[in-house]
Amino acid sequence: MSRHPDLDLTPEVARALEAGQPVVALETAIVNLETAQAVEAEIRAQGAVPATIAVIDGRLRAGVTAEELEMLAAIPEGVQKASRKDLPAIIAKRATAGTTVAATMFIADLAGIPIFATGGIGGVHRGAETTGDVSADLTELGRTPVGVVCAGAKSILDLPR
Repeated sequence: MSRHPDLDLTPEVARALEAGQPVVALETAIVNLETAQAVEAEIRAQGAVPATIAVIDGRLRAGVTAEELEMLAAIPEGVQKASRKDLPAIIAKRATAGTTVAATMFIADLAGIPIFATGGIGGVHRGAETTGDVSADLTELGRTPVGVVCAGAKSILDLPR
């Protein structure tokens, strides 16, 4: 069912999409195992299938196994964080990475998952006038047809900018 040569769906996500069941994408930029498991459980309790998005050994993943989620959470220095622009290099290096909002939206769209839930979206970071640090989230929201459910902009941002 994969729509992209570098995309793998877990069997559960593939079956749910084929059957027209609700599937909710989740990001992995920062993985707290207890929270990730609780969010997946809540999505299941509401009758949907969670599709935690990541890059595992250079493969885009829509859905990860329990073991892969544990691995992402257990990497001592933290999992590499990938935005959409980083995906080609991560695939080429066959690396493992968590996904930001922008990358998660992109991969969810490739997989045919129309809904994505996250804590908050990025934007202009404090000090961006000198660093140029602007999240790709807002651009991705404007070009990728995936509905994003979130609490709003992250509190670490320069909201007036």
